[in-house]
Amino acid sequence: MGEEKDQGFVIRDRRGRGEEAPPSTASEPPPASAPSSPEAHHADADSKMSAGHLPVNFSSFVISMGSSALMLMGEQLDPGQPAMPLNLPQAKEIIDLLSMLEEKTRGNLTSDEQVVMKDMLYALRMKFVSLTSGKSTLHTP
Repeated sequence: MGEEKDQGFVIRDRRGRGEEAPPSTASEPPPASAPSSPEAHHADADSKMSAGHLPVNFSSFVISMGSSALMLMGEQLDPGQPAMPLNLPQAKEIIDLLSMLEEKTRGNLTSDEQVVMKDMLYALRMKFVSLTSGKSTLHTP
């Protein structure tokens, strides 16, 4: 016990030992009942989506970033919300970030993730080019 005081602080993992869980996780099943197969994991993700929680994965991250870039390029994704003002430099920054992410993750993505990334970058680049093709600041004479 004296050694613990010398360490400064101690981390104790109390999950799955029958002790009372923190209030924020009381409704979640203990880790021992976590899904063991991809099908069970997919079903768990579906139940979270139906409860209002979207799964956080690579594809949803790419879609979120792409949606932000589209809104910055004037797309109104939700008709109930007012349109955002154009901000092409920030949209380009997001496109560049996704391009860098595509390069850095090459060979490490599933085929579905590759398709989401490729399709999103294509759509963003085409939209950006269509908005900037008439501007003289991007073309050199």
